[in-house]
Amino acid sequence: MTHDFTGRVALVTGGTAGIGKATCLAYAKAGAKVAVNGTNAERGRQTVQDIKALGGDAIFVRADVSQAKAVEAMIAKIVETYGRLDFAFNNAAIEGEGPITHEYPEDVWDRTIAVNLKGVWLCMKYEIIQMLKQGSGSIINMSSIAGHVGGASPAYNASKHGVIGLTKSATLIYADKGIRINAICPAGIHTPMLERFEKLDPVLTAEWKAMHVLGRFGETKEVSDLVLWLSSDRSSHVSGTSILVDGGWTVH
Repeated sequence: MTHDFTGRVALVTGGTAGIGKATCLAYAKAGAKVAVNGTNAERGRQTVQDIKALGGDAIFVRADVSQAKAVEAMIAKIVETYGRLDFAFNNAAIEGEGPITHEYPEDVWDRTIAVNLKGVWLCMKYEIIQMLKQGSGSIINMSSIAGHVGGASPAYNASKHGVIGLTKSATLIYADKGIRINAICPAGIHTPMLERFEKLDPVLTAEWKAMHVLGRFGETKEVSDLVLWLSSDRSSHVSGTSILVDGGWTVH
């Protein structure tokens, strides 16, 4: 499936690695100008270079999505550079740690919720302000299989369930304003994060893999393809939903 996003502008938070970077490259290949967000400047510059090597146009905007002023400045920079914002993939997240609620560190809880949930809300807030001026836009929020089932850390599970709630709530308000908002929910995807888990606990990783009815982890392209479809007019009647990319995990 090919898309023509010539003249369109896309933002990808957490866009310097894994699913985020794959989506940045996919947007660029489709002709969009891409704003790459992250906190690692070296990886951000490399992603921009990779996009330009494809003949694309991109900028890196360093910002911590849990900080309101940083997010507001990020959107302002994108509009100053490109004049508009058509698509936003709110992908930035951290892993959290540990499965046990009564032993969970408060500081880890606060940071995980701040990035994974508050960060999505802040990005939506300032993206929507710009999209309302344009009368159009598509926002895709990164949730997770952990937004539908338990099993991850308490904070990670709570944040990813929360992203789905944010998505539904905002859809009710902005659907008639030309802004579509959806969430995607991957299970195991081959990324640097998954590779770290495989090295740390190969037995648990094998158990996770077995939960995928298709018998394998997903690939980043299988997620970025969905993000681009949700950005495009081909999904014009899709809003307020959370789409699983889980290899059949939830049929168990």
